[in-house]
Amino acid sequence: MSARELITDHLDLWTGAVTQKRSSGRGTNGKIELTGIKKLRELILELAVRGKLVEQDPDDEPASVLLERIADEKAWLVKEGKIKKPKKLPEIAEEEMYFELPSGWQWERLDHLFAIVTDGDHQAPPKSEAGIPFLVISNINKGYLDFSECRRVPDNYYDQLDWTKKPKKGDILYTVTGSYGIPVKVNENLGFCVQRHVAILKASPSTPTPFLKVVLSSPYAKRIADSIATGIAQKTVPLTGLRKLTFALPPVEEQHRIVDKVDELMALCDRLEQQVGDQLEAHEVLVDTLLDALTRSTDAAEVAESWARIAEHFDTLFTTEASIDKLKQAILQLAVMGQLVEQDPDDEPASELLERIAEEKARLVKQGKLKKPKAISAPQAEDIPFQVPNNWKWCRLECLALHSASGWSPQCNNTPRIGDEWGVLKVSAVSWGSFNSDENKALPASLMPRPELEVKPNDFLISRANTAELVARSAVVPEDVPKNLMMSDKIVRFVFSDRVNAFYINLFNNSKISRDYYSRVAGGTSSSMKNVSRKQVQDLLVPLPPEKEQQRIVEKVDDLMALCDHLKTRLNEAGETRTQLAEAVVEQAVS
Repeated sequence: MSARELITDHLDLWTGAVTQKRSSGRGTNGKIELTGIKKLRELILELAVRGKLVEQDPDDEPASVLLERIADEKAWLVKEGKIKKPKKLPEIAEEEMYFELPSGWQWERLDHLFAIVTDGDHQAPPKSEAGIPFLVISNINKGYLDFSECRRVPDNYYDQLDWTKKPKKGDILYTVTGSYGIPVKVNENLGFCVQRHVAILKASPSTPTPFLKVVLSSPYAKRIADSIATGIAQKTVPLTGLRKLTFALPPVEEQHRIVDKVDELMALCDRLEQQVGDQLEAHEVLVDTLLDALTRSTDAAEVAESWARIAEHFDTLFTTEASIDKLKQAILQLAVMGQLVEQDPDDEPASELLERIAEEKARLVKQGKLKKPKAISAPQAEDIPFQVPNNWKWCRLECLALHSASGWSPQCNNTPRIGDEWGVLKVSAVSWGSFNSDENKALPASLMPRPELEVKPNDFLISRANTAELVARSAVVPEDVPKNLMMSDKIVRFVFSDRVNAFYINLFNNSKISRDYYSRVAGGTSSSMKNVSRKQVQDLLVPLPPEKEQQRIVEKVDDLMALCDHLKTRLNEAGETRTQLAEAVVEQAVS
């Protein structure tokens, strides 16, 4: 099977195998990786370095002749005093010959293919506002030379560098530290130098750099680099190991055919990526349009009509994690707009519920159990984002709370508590929509706990400081919460009347309406740390349903979210299956 047939015969597999990229925290960041096309690129390179991408020609000059020319050129450099006589490297052992060679090919070590394998200057260079570009790993690890934001060194520093430290056209740069294993071919004589974490593979006149760039980009080379990399926190490929890497070298004419074929097939992969990317973008626009129409519906008839359009194409609409996450947000929005469950005319209206809560608070004030609250400003018409059903009522969050308070942040141990020891909750305990008691730090034995800050079942906890995405995220403390866990000062607790369903408030707090509010009022100068005050949380406008309807909404949302999670699981399983099939095709092709 030819390489082009390998692509076209499995086209659905290459374009259909996609995976969701993970963010640094829980969940995903909405970005998709085209795993199938990535595997296809790797397969093309793997076939290239094994001599399985193009046909061999018995009339080609064998690789041994090319190796003799390179050896003669290195010997001349040694004679001229331009490089030191290289140390003799060990003969290539049988276990270093990783596959059977085609006719005319020959195994050789990397050091014998270049004039010299070295790296950048080991001394920290002087800085300069202008002058010669000085490239570091970040200027190379994208796979090309990036001069846009590079450091500079004085001209006289560059002038005194040995010629081997100055990359020239035809050389290959190779990252050896951190993001190691990335080769970049130098295509122009630009005049620049590099840091010590970048290897410089200086080409001699006969060095086949286009083909060697292909080899160094391949999974084959990456596997070998992985096997010789040293270090723990930051891995490094030592130059001594890099020089000993063994590669299979084809005849010169075949090298040209391989490079041309790789370029042709990579261009085909580019087109496939563009096509899949366009399809995914169109899919995203369609999902957004239909869900937007659903959430903008003004009555039950419009909701039914919009949902019918979605249901008709459900299997083709919700095929990515991002689209399912958008469906979840649409469910939340319908829930808090009173369009997810039917209203019951026999339910006590929310206006009476608010009166009962006010009476309860007045009674507790009279009994000395609460301080007299400050007057709460009524919602203004211009602040109300949408109309709610007749038996609902807009109110401030503070109207529903009996009281609220922040926690305490003493200097804690860096480890979680053990057993029933006292611990202080981190903001990550409430950042993901559900309460996580494991996210805590142990209170030192030298400090006395503050029992009044211990969280209790049904407490509504909200973070007042976090990233822009996570600030003001909330959770409800469950009935089975472990004892002796206190709030930190970055967590605010609201205790609601028993007539208020804290889980309804939690799902509203995680809806787009609330998130838009917090994005407007949150303080902080960077997205990495935003904060909201307790007063800003108290002022959040809440669409309050009757007490019984709150429970029906929470139950319906729980059911629908479980269905969405099940859909995600099936989607991930299908994605994993397609990825495994792609890997199986790759393995079969190279074996």
